[in-house]
Amino acid sequence: MAGHIQDRWYRAETGPDGKSVKVKTDRYGTGLRYRARYIGPDGTERSKSFPDKQKRKAEQWLANIEADMSRGDYVDPDAGKVTFEQYATEWMTTQITDPLTRESVESRLRLHAIPHLGARSMSSFTPSHLRLWLRILEDRGLSAGYRRGIFAHVSTVFTAAVEDRIIRVNPCSARSVRAPRLEPRKVKPWPIRRVMGVREALPERYQALVSVAAGLGLRQGEVFGLAVEDVDFLSGVVHVVRQVKLLHRHRAVFAPPKGGKERDVPLPESVAFALARHLKNFPATEITLPWKTLDGPPATAALLFTGSMGLALDRNRFNDRVWRPALRAVDVETGRDNGMHALRHFYASVLLDAGESIKALSEYLGHHDPGFTLRTYTHLMPSSGTRTRAAVDRVFRDGEPADDGPETAQGSE
Repeated sequence: MAGHIQDRWYRAETGPDGKSVKVKTDRYGTGLRYRARYIGPDGTERSKSFPDKQKRKAEQWLANIEADMSRGDYVDPDAGKVTFEQYATEWMTTQITDPLTRESVESRLRLHAIPHLGARSMSSFTPSHLRLWLRILEDRGLSAGYRRGIFAHVSTVFTAAVEDRIIRVNPCSARSVRAPRLEPRKVKPWPIRRVMGVREALPERYQALVSVAAGLGLRQGEVFGLAVEDVDFLSGVVHVVRQVKLLHRHRAVFAPPKGGKERDVPLPESVAFALARHLKNFPATEITLPWKTLDGPPATAALLFTGSMGLALDRNRFNDRVWRPALRAVDVETGRDNGMHALRHFYASVLLDAGESIKALSEYLGHHDPGFTLRTYTHLMPSSGTRTRAAVDRVFRDGEPADDGPETAQGSE
C-alpha cells in the first residue's frame, strides 16, 4: 500500500514481557480516529482523516489512491480547492484563439458565469450547481443560443481543469446537466423583389455590395475585405481570402475568413458586370490594416468597398447609418433576421432551387461541414415527394399514346 493508517486513539508500546500492547493516547475518544497518510507524486505527504469504526473505509480510500497513482490518474485533493474564478481567469490567459473570440469568451464568463460560480471551489461542484446556474440564466431572459454558448465556455473550463489534474470529472458532462436547446428557427430567404428594393435604396457607392453578398454568398466582413486582386474576371472566380474584423474598441484588422477557410466562389456574369460598373464609378482604394491582431504585421489590399472618407468599412457604423435606413426606406423590419446575412441566405436558396448540391453549396459558403449546411437549409430543398411525382409523371406522359394518333384509330375499329 502507498501509505499507512494511523490510529490516533491508541499507540503501541512494549510491555514488561517484551510484547507490544495498545495504550490509550491523550486524544482517546475525541476527534477523528483514523488518519490515512501517503506520499504524493511530488514527494509531499498527504492525508485524510476518518471517524471511529471506519478503518476499512480509510484503507479503501488509501487503496484507491495507490491505484490512481499506478494508473497515472492521480489528482491532488488540494488542487481542487482553487475557485472557479481563479482557475477560469488563469485559463483565459492561456488561450491562443483570435483576439475577437478571446474577448467574446472573456466577456461571457465575466458577465454570466463568474458572478454565480466564481466563489465555489472547483472540486465542490455537483450537477445540481450547474442546473441551478442554467435556470438563473434562463430566468434572466437570455436567448437559448446565447445561453448555449456560455454553457459551452464553462464546460471547456472544467474540461481543461480535468486535463490539468485539478478535478477528476467535468460536472457539465453529467446526464442531468443539459445544454440549452436551440429554439427552432427556419431560415426564410428574401424574395428577389426585396433584394432589389434594398439595393436601390442604398447609396450608389454601396449598391454593388448587395450584388456581391447575394450573388456570391459572402459574409459581411468578407464583402468589406474583398479586394480587386481577389476577382478574376477572365476565369469567372472570386478568391475569398480575407475579411475586415473589429477588435478591441472597434479597431479594424484584416483577418482570414471565418474558421481560417479560404475558398473560391464562381463569379456570375451579372455580378461581374455590377462590379465593373462599381469600379468605374468608385475605384478600388488601397487600405493598410494590421493582420489578425492589433499589433500584427501590416497588410495592404485594394478594397472594392470603402467608406466615403476612403477608410475600411466599420460594420457597426455601416449597419446603423447605411443598412438599416435602406431597410426602413422599403418598409422592411430592422430585426436580426434582416441583417446583411439575409443576402447570404438568399444566395443559398437560389442555388438549392437550381439543383446545386449541398456539398458544393457548403464549399461556396465556407462552412466547416456540409452537414451544417444541410441542417440549416434542408427545408429549402425540393421535397422528395415533389421529385417523385414529377419523375413518375414524366415516365407516364412519355409512354402514353397520343389521343388522335394511328394507334388510337386502330383501337377504335
